[in-house]
Formats: sequence, structure tokens, C-alpha cells
Amino acid sequence: MATEKVFPMTLAGKEKLEQELEHLKSVKRKEVVERIKIARSFGDLSENSEYDSAKEEQAFVEGRITTIENMIRNAKIIKEDELATDAVALGRSVTFVELPGGDEETYSIVGSAEADPFEGKISNDSPIAKSLMGKKVGDEVTVQTPGGEMNVRITNIK
Repeated sequence: MATEKVFPMTLAGKEKLEQELEHLKSVKRKEVVERIKIARSFGDLSENSEYDSAKEEQAFVEGRITTIENMIRNAKIIKEDELATDAVALGRSVTFVELPGGDEETYSIVGSAEADPFEGKISNDSPIAKSLMGKKVGDEVTVQTPGGEMNVRITNIK
């Protein structure tokens, strides 16, 4: 039997997933069922784009519910006292400067279930995070990105 993937995450990340799951089950699911009911009332389902759209949304919502339930069931909460304090690690924020003379950027390294680059949260599976893991303040690191290599110097870890 295959082992289930473990989803490392912070307690806040798990709580956010639980809130999303609750919203999907208590609000979104009911909205989609209502859309399907209304679309059915339009008659012939074979040419009913409203019905098709609602059924697609229902499949998406049910798939997302299953995914979130799996992530929560297999969550491994990262505890603050388990983290190395002087090195880049899951659950830490890292600030670095692109060399030479680039802008300073700060990212929190989180599990894949919490990743949201627009909020400054990158997955521990991302190329940047993989390159930075275990490094310390002052270390210069070459990061492989889809756009090519990037050289950075770590300026802060918290």
C-alpha cells in the first residue's frame, strides 16, 4: 500500500484550510446545488449550458473538499521550538538580496498546502526554498529558477 504524502504546515495554515473546508461544505456546496436545481428547471439538459457550468463547479468544489480533507488528515504541524533558529528552515521567513545590487525580498517558507507567492509564502518544494534551506545569514547562494540562475545573499532569518 502506498504511503500518503505528508503536508508540513504551520498551525495557522492548518486553521486556514479548516476554514476553507467549512466554507466549501456549508456555503459553496449549497450554492452549487441551488444553481443545479435552477438550471434543471430550464428544461432540456442536453443543451443547457447553465446546467453544464453548475455541474463543472460542483465537481471542482467536491474535488477541492477531498483535497483539503486529505491535506488536513496528513498534516504535520511545524512547531516553533522544533525549528533551527540560525538557518533557513520550513516555518521561517528569510530575507535576501539579489546580487549584484538587487532589491531585498522576504519570503516565508511553508509547506505546499500553504504556499501563496502573492502573500510572500513559498513552498518548501520550490527551487528558491530548496536552494536556501539550511543556509545562514551572510551566505551567498546560487538559486536555480525557471528564468535562469540567480545569486543571492541572505540578510535575515526569523
